[in-house]
Amino acid sequence: MKRVDFIYQKLLDSGPDTKLSASELAELLGLSRANVSSDLNRLWKEGRIEKEEGRPTLFYVKQAKDSLYLAQTALDRLAKKNKSLITRIEQAKAAVLYPPRGMHCLILGETGVGKSWFAGMIHEFAVDIGRLDKGAPFIVFNCADYANNPQLLISQLFGVKKGAYTGAEMDRKGLVEKADGGILFLDEVHRLPAEGQEIFFTFMDKGTFRRVGETEVERTAQVQIVMATTENPESSLLKTFMRRIPMVIKLPSLLERGMEERLGLVMEIFREEAFRLGREIQISASVLQAFLCYHCPNNIGQLKTDIQLTCASAYAEYISLKKHVLHISIQDVPHHVKQGLLMAKDYRQELDELIGTEHKCFVVQPSEESIWFGGEQEDAANSVYEKIEQKIYELQNQGVSEEELEFDIENYFTTFIKGVHQRINKGDMARIIDPIIIHLVEDIVRYAEAKLEKILSQKVIFGLALHIQTSKERLSQGKQIVHPHINSVRLKYKKEFAVALECVRMIEEALLMDLPIGEAGYLTMFFVLDDESMQEERETVGVLVITHGSGGATAMVDVTNRLLVTQYARAIDLPLEEDSMLVLEQAIKTARDIGSASGLLLLVDMGSLLGFGEMIEKELGIPVKVVPMVSTPHVIEATRKAMLGHSLEDVYRDVVSISMLHREELPKEPPAKLSPALTIVAACLSGEGSALFLKQLLESRLRYDEKLLEFVPLQLLDKAQAKSRLKKIKEERTVLCVVSNYMLDRGLRCYSMDDVMNGEALSDIQQLIDLEEAYVKMKQSLKEHLKMVKGQDILDDVRTCVTRMEERLGNTLTFDTRIGAYLHICCLVDRLKAGEHSIAYTDKAVFLAGNRTLHNLIRHELQPLADKYDVTFSEDDVCFVMNFFIHNKTLV
Repeated sequence: MKRVDFIYQKLLDSGPDTKLSASELAELLGLSRANVSSDLNRLWKEGRIEKEEGRPTLFYVKQAKDSLYLAQTALDRLAKKNKSLITRIEQAKAAVLYPPRGMHCLILGETGVGKSWFAGMIHEFAVDIGRLDKGAPFIVFNCADYANNPQLLISQLFGVKKGAYTGAEMDRKGLVEKADGGILFLDEVHRLPAEGQEIFFTFMDKGTFRRVGETEVERTAQVQIVMATTENPESSLLKTFMRRIPMVIKLPSLLERGMEERLGLVMEIFREEAFRLGREIQISASVLQAFLCYHCPNNIGQLKTDIQLTCASAYAEYISLKKHVLHISIQDVPHHVKQGLLMAKDYRQELDELIGTEHKCFVVQPSEESIWFGGEQEDAANSVYEKIEQKIYELQNQGVSEEELEFDIENYFTTFIKGVHQRINKGDMARIIDPIIIHLVEDIVRYAEAKLEKILSQKVIFGLALHIQTSKERLSQGKQIVHPHINSVRLKYKKEFAVALECVRMIEEALLMDLPIGEAGYLTMFFVLDDESMQEERETVGVLVITHGSGGATAMVDVTNRLLVTQYARAIDLPLEEDSMLVLEQAIKTARDIGSASGLLLLVDMGSLLGFGEMIEKELGIPVKVVPMVSTPHVIEATRKAMLGHSLEDVYRDVVSISMLHREELPKEPPAKLSPALTIVAACLSGEGSALFLKQLLESRLRYDEKLLEFVPLQLLDKAQAKSRLKKIKEERTVLCVVSNYMLDRGLRCYSMDDVMNGEALSDIQQLIDLEEAYVKMKQSLKEHLKMVKGQDILDDVRTCVTRMEERLGNTLTFDTRIGAYLHICCLVDRLKAGEHSIAYTDKAVFLAGNRTLHNLIRHELQPLADKYDVTFSEDDVCFVMNFFIHNKTLV
């Protein structure tokens, strides 16, 4: 049990009347008070415990009123802050609530939208409402790890019997057994090969399996399967596999979630960092605008990484400069995020509404939900001038001598140049630096290298470009450029200073501005400090070979190094029984030794190794290329070209070109575009232009899935023609409502334009959209899932049946309960039609004795379904349906 859960359990055991401080809990549990305090605030933030302000602060667990609902679940809190996820959350609840043990579901979405996190939320919800035990497992399995080895995949999922194959020295449980009583999460399920899908859906159908090597013993496990993929499931998964997945949940991208939700996500991530650092964070308005507007292709995952890097940069300066406030200015933000300020003008009205124009600073606290506003601090400039001036001031105040001062400044300048390549790469430079300056730097470098007879390193070139850019900005703002030791630099480095003076002239001509002689002192520093001590130990491409099995990679690398008389290439073997994550750590360590700014070529055979390149690149910040299906000729060619100093791109291209197994993938056909099944009609008397304006207004104010819903403008100049067109639309699609001041069809809901314009009708229309979108998606799922009845027909009949039950009982089901009831009854009819036995209801006699009236009414309303589909509902079946109405209020 984790420490945080241990602390929560102690509070839970103490009861709702017992309130304890962090010190008291630390003493009771024998833990550090700081750790206990941190975990308590985390539990309070998650809504799992309550706190009573005072000295000291007291914490306690609020008593739950019902075993099926512990206060407010994490999913409910999530829905309040993220309107775009409401429908997805209701789908997730329905999947968990579906009797008897939930239904399997598939989560779709782009990279970084939070599919793994959402799967974890589903598990947390199931535990919160008592569907799963508190200790119920949540097992994660990435299908990409064994995409090219179905047999190994089977053994991982279902386990191995001792002696099943060479090396199987003991019985080993599979992930299905480990997930018994909980949830098994299959990430990147599109990488599951066809053989793996066929074997796995047998388990999904029957709940039985055998370990590899077993022939007589048949095992069972109760596991809810949750899957995730970034691909189109229709093209990447077998249709027979998709039929076993009744619930498909598509998470929206960051762009689809809108500016308001993005603001909530940004502030929540900043608040998490404030909690981690244990102090408040002040965020300038320009930083907030940049994070709200910049292009973030990898969604929430990238957003979180960028904010963490920003906080780390600001925190480093906070510690090193001993500041009193942790303030984040635009200089702390990664360069690609700064581009958001350029795009902010396109969102000016929306930004003004969200964050206002009067606030220059936003403050987040480690344990507060609200945001404070404050005054803007003076931005600390990020150029080397301000840094050195600040450094000089600090050292002078410490009584440092002139000689020591000069030495410290040189060391600081060296650190500046060394750190440039960690902050920027060539692609970034082209995006954030004026093209004129980039060409200018190329001319300066050619001139300096010829005159000084040396090659300047890449990081000095990048640093020089950044430096000249900030020089231009500084002078345009009327600030001076003064070098603190211009005379000593001129005398000490005469040759370099002379070159720097000529470079100053080149800069003046290119930028059409006058530079002071102090600038020559700074340029001299760039030329002087680019000595051997600043060069990377290795400036050629590293070569690393990793393969599954014992000795494969080592053998290929040994042959290569002997033939080329070198020890250049490196190898790592991955035994089948070893955890791939341990090998990843070893790979990162090796890559750190042999990799450089020139990059690393990774040659692998299959499975999870294919993803190592991206992880190494992210960890070390160096370019990495991955060559799959490695052989000895690949390793020889890679090592030979790398030793000769070829670029990473060249080495990769040449190695791939010799592969006899290389083949180009056939382009995938784009999925057919489906016509939206739902329609809202916007009708105006004044003509098509007004109707089009009303359509655009509805599109901007309502959340909807463009694939499912379309707004149709309709002019009323000819009412007969308008009614005829509306009738045709009704024949082709489902019309949710009409927005018009005139009644066109008494069978349709109609909202006046005034009620839409002032917002009064928008809530009702949004509820209609949410319900009907979920209904359409259910039809699509049931069409594939049901075998004996048509999904569309049975769903329409069940919807009518449940509506009659609600009317007769006067009990309107909540959204998630209604969805669960629809799915349950549809699947129940399908099972009965197939001749399957009903599931026994526990303590049926006692249950019926206390709910006889409800039983009679439910059975009566189910009879039309029984007659139409020629099935018989047992007492057990009726009891399960009754539960939806009995527990409806506890789920509100």
